[in-house]
Amino acid sequence: MEFRDVPEFFEVELGECLTARTETLASFRELGPPDLCQVVKSSGKSGQKDAGSYHYVSGVDASTSASLAAYLNSLTYAVEDNSTWFAKTPVWKVRSGTYCCYNAFSRVDMRVDVKIPGGVNDYVIDIRGDRHEATQELWQETYLSAILRAILYADDPNYRLIGYRKLDPITTRESEVRFLQAAEALFPSGWQLGSDPEIQVASLVSNHLVSGIMKYFGDGYRLGQAANLFEKLLVKTPEVAALLAKSYLGMNEEVKAVQILSQAIRDSPQSFTLLHVQCDFLRSKAKYEWALQIAQQAVNCAPSEFVTWAKLTEVFIELGQYESALLTLNSCPMFTYNDRDLHRMPTPSKTHLPVKQFIADSQILDSDGVEEDTDPALLRLPAPALRGTFAKAYELLCRLVSEIGWDELLKTRSAVFVMEEEYRNQKAQIIADTLENDLRGNGVVHEDGSVHPSMTDKLATAKRGPDGDDDDASTRGMVSPPPQSEQDAQQDEMRDDEEDEPHTAQAGASVNGAKKSEFSASRGGIDKPKRAAASEADEDEDQDRPREMSGETHALNSKRLCERWLDNMFMCLYEDLRVWTIFRAEVAHFKNHRQAYRKTGSEWEILGDLGTRLLHREEAKEAYQRSLDIKFSAKAWMKLLEIYAAEGDLQRSLNAAIRITAYQHRWYFEMAFPTAVAHNLYKLGLIHGHAKISFTLLSMGLPDGIRKIVENYLQYGKTFQIEGYDF
Repeated sequence: MEFRDVPEFFEVELGECLTARTETLASFRELGPPDLCQVVKSSGKSGQKDAGSYHYVSGVDASTSASLAAYLNSLTYAVEDNSTWFAKTPVWKVRSGTYCCYNAFSRVDMRVDVKIPGGVNDYVIDIRGDRHEATQELWQETYLSAILRAILYADDPNYRLIGYRKLDPITTRESEVRFLQAAEALFPSGWQLGSDPEIQVASLVSNHLVSGIMKYFGDGYRLGQAANLFEKLLVKTPEVAALLAKSYLGMNEEVKAVQILSQAIRDSPQSFTLLHVQCDFLRSKAKYEWALQIAQQAVNCAPSEFVTWAKLTEVFIELGQYESALLTLNSCPMFTYNDRDLHRMPTPSKTHLPVKQFIADSQILDSDGVEEDTDPALLRLPAPALRGTFAKAYELLCRLVSEIGWDELLKTRSAVFVMEEEYRNQKAQIIADTLENDLRGNGVVHEDGSVHPSMTDKLATAKRGPDGDDDDASTRGMVSPPPQSEQDAQQDEMRDDEEDEPHTAQAGASVNGAKKSEFSASRGGIDKPKRAAASEADEDEDQDRPREMSGETHALNSKRLCERWLDNMFMCLYEDLRVWTIFRAEVAHFKNHRQAYRKTGSEWEILGDLGTRLLHREEAKEAYQRSLDIKFSAKAWMKLLEIYAAEGDLQRSLNAAIRITAYQHRWYFEMAFPTAVAHNLYKLGLIHGHAKISFTLLSMGLPDGIRKIVENYLQYGKTFQIEGYDF
């Protein structure tokens, strides 16, 4: 009774998935979850219960109830018939179905009930579970919401969902025109959809609708279509000038882009999106000094946005002003990352995840390697867990260390931030001076500087500071830690405990358990960074205390306090560099001794990710290749596809694209565009042309089923006339 080539989760009780979806509607914050398709199958045999199952899907035309009903009807032809001539089994048929599609604009769930045979009933479920009548305006919002989810969830690494069937949202030129018409009509309401995690406040030009439009046309090198849309919107919405100029720059129409920017900035000088487009254009022309002024102005216009500070940090790095870059990075406002909207479904009674026959026969996804346990030191690296603004900030820190090195970064850090040792020394001096002044006022310390014998020990304890062996109540109250600020409390979530050592006890150990002594001299001087003082409350408290301003105190006051999250980033970077340094030392050691250096496939993949983060691209490329020699990894193939496409290597790029496409189809990813594979193939098409790609594909002698799904990318390019399709 299972579907053929369609994933299914069987319900324990009929309709329990619909009840669970209704209960979670109020928790959806942005674009919402993928569409939910629930069907009820009946065997027609008396005494046998009906079976309910469901799966997730995106890319289905949600413009009308009829189009959703058509998808449900198509499932009636996908039921497998397990009857044989010698053993007759009940023939199961789809009796009814319900299709749920979330409207992200109005925050309601559009549902279509279909009875087979019978009628079609559409209605709306709000966050309270009440029913309402579906209107044409709601259907238009639902249609656009469904397309945006299909586009933005296509390659989102943070959105992993088993049994999620992805279909092409736009297949013809007519459907693309309808998408543009819906986007134009609902563009003023786009801010209601939310925005990327790096944007704090969604606006008309920074939201998921704009991201979907730019991804769809940008990945296909067809920004001319986006420019036509923004030209129409510019009449009523002047803020769109930033998007229009960005589109023209992507089309290499720089003169038009500059003209639009010039006029728009005169009309809206406080728009940071306009300033960012201008800044990026100047950076592309190596005019970094001019770009710096623009980036600083953008920060003044939107000081609460992360992207403005991040842009300024990038410009400082390009100018070689590393101290300013570090200070700017420290000033970035950080936001809590919110996960994508997901279902919370009850545990199914059975799961059916079929494999298409032509993929199973091709044996492309088979792996001969035997996977072993992965080194815990690699699994415990904290950097891969960073999300949102924290991940972007870590990228900037990695870029900074790649420019100047770890040792110079630590020197720069100690030059601009108050380090813990300096902080403790100054605090101890303040305590001693304050206590001495108090005692002098009480007559315990005489004018000639002599101290009453009973207070000698207490004064000596105060001068030793908080790290001394003795502790007195009078000084303990003065050196107690300040109350934690609300911002620090939120940013504490990204580490387990501030006082815990983040896995540095194994600093001298090899990643794969090799002898410590062999590589201790080759660690490259990766010293663990000392913590910086990271509490503004301490600074404010110290400013109110009387003290004599020495030269050292003046120098200390000229430094900033390192934010706790950035202090954490240095510890993450230290862990990455420590593991990477040991890894490279091991490789050199085994190479010198002409021995084989062995890792498991997962370890090579993690090392490839580590090299990518630290901007060691060639070493990362080698690690990914070594990983694929041992096991199949879609992630490693995707990383190599990006590298090969950037190098213009057609043969290797096609080899990677074939395997990724087969893997995606095995997991019901049936989209041709917009996907990362299509984007990289079209990048190659700009160099070689689609005809050469097609002939190279034919020469590889692939099975018919595999060749056809890869040719879908080229067919899409021909249909929509992507650059390179005609040569």
